[in-house]
Formats: sequence, C-alpha cells, structure tokens
Amino acid sequence: MSTIDKINQLKKERNAVILAHYYAEDEVQAIADYVGDSFYLSKVATEIEAETILFCGVSFMGESAKILNPDKTVIMPDRKADCPMAHMADIEKINEMREKYEDLAVVCYINSTALLKTYSDVCVTSSNALKIVKALPNRHIYFIPDENLGRYVASQVPDKEFIFNDGYCHVHKNMMVEHVKKVKEAHPQAEILVHPECTMDVIQQADYVGSTSGIIDYATASSAEEFIVCTETGVFHELKKKNPGKHFYSVVQDQLCPDMKLITLEKAAEALEHMENVVELEEEIRLRAKRPLERMLELG
Repeated sequence: MSTIDKINQLKKERNAVILAHYYAEDEVQAIADYVGDSFYLSKVATEIEAETILFCGVSFMGESAKILNPDKTVIMPDRKADCPMAHMADIEKINEMREKYEDLAVVCYINSTALLKTYSDVCVTSSNALKIVKALPNRHIYFIPDENLGRYVASQVPDKEFIFNDGYCHVHKNMMVEHVKKVKEAHPQAEILVHPECTMDVIQQADYVGSTSGIIDYATASSAEEFIVCTETGVFHELKKKNPGKHFYSVVQDQLCPDMKLITLEKAAEALEHMENVVELEEEIRLRAKRPLERMLELG
C-alpha cells in the first residue's frame, strides 16, 4: 500500500480531515482536503464536522485550530515544526504598552503562540489585518509579533499611531530589494508580487501586495504571463496548478521555510496511524486565546 493510500484509509478510520498551508510541500498539499492561508484555514477549522484534524502546518496553526475546536482532536505531522516569529514578542512589553496608552489595542498576528494571543485584543492575518485595524476604535495600535506586516498596515492607516515590535519572518526578511531588482532585470515584463511580511523597501517594488491567497488570486486574474514571487515558494504549487501557462520566479535561492518542510507524507501517515503529536492546551489559556481569534472572525 502506498503512503497516500494509507493516509486515505486512515482518514476514514479516524474520521479525519487534513488541512494544509500553502507553504507545505507539493505532495502534502495534494493530499489535503483544504489548502489555504492562515485566515482561510482558521475559518475552515470552525466549520468541519470531522472528529480529527490533521494540520499540516506549524505549531501556532495547530494551536489555533484547537482553540476554536476544543472537542476535536488536533494532531500535527511533526511536533518540531514551529515558527520562530510566533515567539518574538514580550509579555512584559505588552503590559508596559497598556500602561502607557489608555486606548491601546494589542493587535496580534495569527502567527503567534497561544500564550501571546491571550494578551491580545484581536488577532489578524495578512489577509485581513488592514480591514480589522481600520475597524478598531482605538487610535494606538501595538502590533505583534511581526514588525514588517505592522509597518505595511501602518502605511495604509495614517490616522492611527503604531508601536512596532521587533519580530520578523526570516524567510521574508531575507528577500532584499537588490535581489528583487536583479530578478526584475532578468525578467523585465514580470509583475512583482509581495507578501507584507517582507520589508518596506521590497514592498515598494511591488505591483501587488497581499497574502498568499491574495497573491494566487492576483496572478490568476492578471493578464501578465510572468511573475516574481516574494513569499515562500510552497505557494508555487497552487500558482502553477491554477496558471499552467504562466511563469513564476523566486527571488533568492533559499526562499523556503525549513519548519514547513519538516512535514512529509510519511509523518502525516504516522501521526494518523498512532494519533501522535496531539495539540493540548490548558483550558484557561484556550478560552483567553479564543477571544481575539473570535473577534478576528467577526471583523475579518
């Protein structure tokens, strides 16, 4: 029996559904029931009826699924698959900012630990951050943990005052403006598609700025035939699937998230077979982290 056949059999036995992020390997995306960005998968997690969720993503994604689905069993293919940025905010600094600004809203990127979410007022994704921040009544915004997404949102909302946190995605930060310009010189007709986790100087080169799902939608609708893609190259699977006649170029050689690449078909099969790597959260933390996630789903 092939690994894919084994996974399909185990899905039936475990009453399981597979969610996969766009940054997962091609073959992992291919076996998933739902593939998407963080916002889409967060919504899907609240709507499915299966008893078990196999989340082919990094730890904060599994935590978010468990926060929203306490009665479901959420498992991960690899317990070590984590997101360094998800830890890049300091609780003491959050408390300090709350004391300093009476009308402060702590806006927490969904790419964060469950614990950080408990100290936040609302969660956002790269898909909905701009919409949600605009909808908040607060003038002062402390954006955690990603500084680059925060600065992009701030550039679009000049009537609010932002405090930025020193956090970043190393994959997007490593795509520098000189790299983008070099690829553009080689492909002058290509449109530049940029994820807002990139730095502002890269964002300023863009023909389009948006989430992974936004990038896919834009490239599919565009009449252009070539694109320079400034995000993790796992997104190329869906881009090529929806646009077989178009060409997509990366910016740097190592445009990969090593944690996402820990997830394999074999590990997915093992997790389902043995029900390993179960996501567990203390109920107090789950309930406190649920509030900003639910507010995100309301406003987003």
